[in-house]
Amino acid sequence: MSNYRSLSILTLIRGRQNHFDHLLAGLASQTRQPDEIVVAYMQDEPPTLPEKAVCPIRCVHVPGDSLPLAKARNKAAKAASGDILAFLDVDCIPDPEFVRRVDEAFEEDWSGVYLPEVRYLPACKNGWFSAYDPKPDYSRLVQEAVRHPAKPEVFNKATMPIDDYGELWGLAFALSFDTWRNADGMDEAYVGYSAEETDFAERLAAIEAPLFWLGGTLCFHQHHAVHKPPLQHFQSIVRNAQLFRERWGKWCMDYWLDDFERRGLITRYDDAIEVRREPSAQEVEATQQGSDIRFS
Repeated sequence: MSNYRSLSILTLIRGRQNHFDHLLAGLASQTRQPDEIVVAYMQDEPPTLPEKAVCPIRCVHVPGDSLPLAKARNKAAKAASGDILAFLDVDCIPDPEFVRRVDEAFEEDWSGVYLPEVRYLPACKNGWFSAYDPKPDYSRLVQEAVRHPAKPEVFNKATMPIDDYGELWGLAFALSFDTWRNADGMDEAYVGYSAEETDFAERLAAIEAPLFWLGGTLCFHQHHAVHKPPLQHFQSIVRNAQLFRERWGKWCMDYWLDDFERRGLITRYDDAIEVRREPSAQEVEATQQGSDIRFS
């Protein structure tokens, strides 16, 4: 392997053009530019791209009324040419050191999977661009964003090993193409919201790919409305949780399943879920959180 490691940014989009514009602005601000950006779009038309870009942007179409997230990530990875694959959700704004720090991390362990610290932004209808140039206003981002209380503070670290593979989150992670291939990508049987990255974490554990927190960089999560619990995804959560149980002999998303059971929507047994009733439209609407809630 040569000393130079090419790096592809991979993102998925359905709607959220404004979030996408901020993501691209963050990538244009990098101290070490990515070699390409691959966009898997789960909508009829590709997203609007800037007239000028700092690196090639390639769009691949992933049709489907449901959210085919695993399929979209697989298709983006197949289209990518980088030695390193850095997945960033469309609602992320990477700080200027993100690509540089990801590249540096692989000097430590080529087989590793690296998770940057994510900080969550409040709602902001006017966006996060600087008043002086088309770049994100990083001073505002740092001031306004907060870390999820369940996650460690790692910005001032180099890397930190992660023992719990359940920490893997599809929002932002990087791994070598070799590791992605060895794990055989994501399981496309997972369709709709939830569980595909938890399943992928099990695949990584099976090939003993180590997980690390990545310090020295931040990814800022742009606000969007959340539901607690996400009753709007009731069917896919139940289906995917059952699939995960069949694949790995254990449950995932216990916190949501427990909530569904308390509401009388399901009964969960040792190895199966019985749906007792679907949530009503009123119940779904009642779970939507206000603009002051940044994460679920």
